Amino acid sequence: MEVWHRVNTLAGVNTELMPLLKMTAPNGKERLPFTQVPLQQPLFASWLLLFGIFPFDRHQLQFDQVWEGGFRENSKSLVHRAWRHDRTIVSTDAGCTLIDSLQFEPRIPLFGYILLPTVRYVFRHRHRRLLQLFGALGK
Repeated sequence: MEVWHRVNTLAGVNTELMPLLKMTAPNGKERLPFTQVPLQQPLFASWLLLFGIFPFDRHQLQFDQVWEGGFRENSKSLVHRAWRHDRTIVSTDAGCTLIDSLQFEPRIPLFGYILLPTVRYVFRHRHRRLLQLFGALGK
């Protein structure tokens, strides 16, 4: 599945996020397939950079499950007490369907009202980028 192989590394995630955001990684970890990472323990800490330049959060990346075509991320950051991201890619006759499901808990509770529209915008951006890369018929 071409889409999965593209998005199953931090380099692939950064392709989705740019030019809005970038996640840093230690040397050698950016291209490490998620299917090869240790599970249920922090993988590494990543700076989230606005426009690829300005650090605004430190994300402790952790995967609880990874399978061919998806993952369950269970991370935390300076901003979020909890960040749970499930991604599943399902093959279809026309290509594939990518489904992101997200739950997050900001460390400052009322901050969620500000973050929710921002997070929605970022994920809409990610999905638009994937459509640009793979077209409506991505496989």
